[in-house]
Amino acid sequence: MASVLTACSGNAPTSADPATTTSPSSSTAPASSETKGEKVFRINIGSEPSTADPGLSDDTTSSMVVSTLFDGLTRKGTDEKIHNAVAEKIDISEDGLTYTFHLRDSKWSNGDPVTAQDFEYAWKRALDPKFASSYAYQLFHIKNAEAYNTGKATPEDVGVKAIDDKTLEVQLINPTPFFLELTAFSTYFPVNKKVAEANPNWAMEADTHVGNGPYTLAKWEHKNSITYLKNDHYWDKENVKVDRIEVAMIEDNNTALSMFENGELDWAGAPTISLPTDAIPALKDSGKMITKPTASTYYYGFNIEKPPFNNVKIRKAFSYAIDRQQIVENIMQTGQVPALGFLPPTMAVNPNGYFKDHDTALAKQLLEEGMKELGISKLPPIEVIFNTSDGHKKIAEAIQDQWKQTLGADVKISNLEFKVFLDTVDETNYQVSRRGWQGDFNDPVNFLDIFREKKGNNSTNWMSPKYNELLEQASKELDPAKRMQLFGQAEQILMDEMPVAPIYFYTDSWLQGENVKQGIYMDSLGNGDLKYVEMN
Repeated sequence: MASVLTACSGNAPTSADPATTTSPSSSTAPASSETKGEKVFRINIGSEPSTADPGLSDDTTSSMVVSTLFDGLTRKGTDEKIHNAVAEKIDISEDGLTYTFHLRDSKWSNGDPVTAQDFEYAWKRALDPKFASSYAYQLFHIKNAEAYNTGKATPEDVGVKAIDDKTLEVQLINPTPFFLELTAFSTYFPVNKKVAEANPNWAMEADTHVGNGPYTLAKWEHKNSITYLKNDHYWDKENVKVDRIEVAMIEDNNTALSMFENGELDWAGAPTISLPTDAIPALKDSGKMITKPTASTYYYGFNIEKPPFNNVKIRKAFSYAIDRQQIVENIMQTGQVPALGFLPPTMAVNPNGYFKDHDTALAKQLLEEGMKELGISKLPPIEVIFNTSDGHKKIAEAIQDQWKQTLGADVKISNLEFKVFLDTVDETNYQVSRRGWQGDFNDPVNFLDIFREKKGNNSTNWMSPKYNELLEQASKELDPAKRMQLFGQAEQILMDEMPVAPIYFYTDSWLQGENVKQGIYMDSLGNGDLKYVEMN
């Protein structure tokens, strides 16, 4: 999600659906599913994963890679409920502040036992400011976690402690109803300390990767393909029904669709790439396309330190000038909903939104006022960046035209290879960037927390003390209605200052082969899990 944004931050929904016009080499296509009688599932993830390290995963592609190779204390099942995973038993104190996880017997893929120390090490590793994890803030519900991450406490102060090999005690700052959802998230996965400390690059090659999940990383041909094999050491291996997963990295989603139609892939589309927009009408008519809404937001981020977006009225002008309805009806075409706020419908505080779609009159007025405040008579050239994708390109072209027609803006659109795009965004070396956020759990804090600091998944350079104060109050508020009111006030500030322009709320669409009994499990948040795949 994500998302940089997935929810995975998170990269974000379709943060990893890049496409190019080049054709893949023949070696890119996964092997036949009939190889040696094995049950094989063949998919395409579009682009090279940024990492297979749970502490560094922050986009949709790497998030699914990590969830395939690791298991947390808990894991979401196909019933949308959280189930015990490495934790066999969980005790929660009456005040909701202390969680004691009792671990089952389980092993790493190299045969080492998985211990409570592996979880303590992984969480403190992600919090270490030198490690620079984009998702460190997901651990801030733990006592002194934020203080350690900001250099105000020691690792020993953090409220996570291995009592013994099988017992992990966690102390929280405030009662956190969704904490067991968080422990199913990649930042909370364990890491084998011995492996990680022996080789800082352990997670980037198949030969050195060690996980504790349903599959092992058998082969990784960078920018070409990945092979997963069923993990014989996995504690729940009886419920892993596929022997091998062959993963292609085909950036052209038209090529990927052709391969699916030719029987070379068993799956096409979400969660890691998009179906080609030009093919959507025919796929809908065929009845073969599956679509479901997800708690995810597609938006543009403004770098508020790059003129002219250092002016709030100009940011609002560019946001209000977007015709979202036209984009979802004529480009996306799979039931997306125009976003007039940042929080998706499943967690919206103000379902009616905070502004009017395509409000050209107000956009022109605000642009004029903003330019006067900046002392300029003409807008400078504007550049929008996005990771290479047919869908992102068409959206950018539509918005480019809308901004030209309404605001007279000279807009350049630039597609970047996924890794370059992520680096450019992380370095805030842009004016406007395509962004997306996929929920990690169904609560407004998961979306609003992004903007608490000028780092991690917030690449806009915006932050607000008042906004942070409201989120802090919400974190301590036990009354659900009052808590949601506080979130609403925070979202109002976000929309008043407009460091981001929400565009639409996602749906996921995909095709699956007739030989697929149970496909990639995608929850209501849009997270994909390969554990439950089953072939006929």
